[in-house]
Amino acid sequence: MSRAELAARVPQLRAQRGKIVFTCGVFDLLHVGHVRYLQFARDLGGVLLVGVNSDASARRLDKAAGRPIVPESDRAELVAALACVDFVCVFDETRPDDTIRALRPDIFVKGAAYAGADLPEAAAVKEIHAEIVFAPHVEGKSTTSLVKRIVEAAEEE
Repeated sequence: MSRAELAARVPQLRAQRGKIVFTCGVFDLLHVGHVRYLQFARDLGGVLLVGVNSDASARRLDKAAGRPIVPESDRAELVAALACVDFVCVFDETRPDDTIRALRPDIFVKGAAYAGADLPEAAAVKEIHAEIVFAPHVEGKSTTSLVKRIVEAAEEE
């Protein structure tokens, strides 16, 4: 659903189901690290909203050449199909500040790799009086490592 449509539903969702949790990411080549991250986020509140970076946004994040591999509409559909995810929107900005301001979640979840760093989204989260929670890192589970294994396997053939 569009960000505007989702933002319009947030007050009703909050009234019916409690805290709104928001997280975001590229979610290219969905893997168990993504699933555990999203399940962690879901357990923090009554509704889990997920922002998926558009293809252009993902490319601006300095991902490896040729990324994302999976188109944004497919990535959004895959994330939306997970039982722990309630709603998905695709966002085009490099960092989700405008999406955070539009959706006004109670909790914003980011990966533990960002803990202790200057979180780019921190100002937007503070502006809406939300809480930042860092999800535990799932060691050895990343799209980058998965792509590397695929390339290595292909080179061995």
